[in-house]
Amino acid sequence: MGPQRVVIVGTAGSGKSTLAAQVAKRLDVPYVELDSLFWGAGWQPVLEDEFRRRVDEATRADAWVIAGNYSKVMSMTFSRADTVVWLDIPLWLCLWRIFKRTWMRWYRKENLWGTGNYESLSRQFLDRDSLFLWVLRTHQPRRERLMRAFAQPEYRHLRIIQLVYPWQPRQWLDVLARGE
Repeated sequence: MGPQRVVIVGTAGSGKSTLAAQVAKRLDVPYVELDSLFWGAGWQPVLEDEFRRRVDEATRADAWVIAGNYSKVMSMTFSRADTVVWLDIPLWLCLWRIFKRTWMRWYRKENLWGTGNYESLSRQFLDRDSLFLWVLRTHQPRRERLMRAFAQPEYRHLRIIQLVYPWQPRQWLDVLARGE
């Protein structure tokens, strides 16, 4: 039997949401984007208790695919998952993807997660809270945190799939399609 409860983790721009949506479709299970549960209108995060409640509700089902790595809920998602896919994609590629994604979301005026939140070029490229700067600061510490988490006894039940090359997610999807 293939995976039923999958968490896809990685730095911003690694392709978590894209892969998670494809995996959920392939497995015919619900897709949950943690960003959609975390962000409220005006780019305000929901209260931590509310965020945890939303994630708890989303992960009570028998099958799901989640995209995201919020440390506040990692113990919940990892303990309930059977598989973690780690998109350990090179930093330069993540930064390039963030640039493309930000530009396209801004150009298309995408309403993110139905919250009324929109990408802002000045916020992403010029602000001290820029996603680019955040990725530069957190990329290596996130890798180290994930490696430590995967070594914990409470997560021994997890099948860890580390994908480091940009073509590997497509290959893994093909493996899923064959039921391997």
